[in-house]
Amino acid sequence: MAYWLMKSEPGTWGWEDQVAKGTEHWDGVRNYQASNNMKAMRLGDRAFFYHSVNEKRIVGIVEVVKEYYPDHTDASGRFGMVDVKAVKPFARPVTLAEIKAEPRLAELPLLKQSRLSVQPVPAEAWRLICAMGETDPD
Repeated sequence: MAYWLMKSEPGTWGWEDQVAKGTEHWDGVRNYQASNNMKAMRLGDRAFFYHSVNEKRIVGIVEVVKEYYPDHTDASGRFGMVDVKAVKPFARPVTLAEIKAEPRLAELPLLKQSRLSVQPVPAEAWRLICAMGETDPD
């Protein structure tokens, strides 16, 4: 299993929306690196659900339930999407400030490529962030 982080603006699509819908496609990604990261996702992979913009915090975990396929919102036909389902909320959201303050997370793509909307998370970082959020990593 691989781990990821997926960013969303809570005013556009937030954790509450994901939970209410259950399973939903992750569309609208127009960055090639983020798109390639979605192409690498496999069924059962897990991702942090990250509220971007004003909140800047990890609020939940989603699971990939459908691998990469064409994004119906992309008229050019160049980009795709995956489907994810809500797994569980974080018991305590983990903020970007907390992640930056943790030296063991210094190499996390969230800190190195802050604008990338879909990014990998190393397994060790996954476990640490889940512990910070008082949430079971499995």
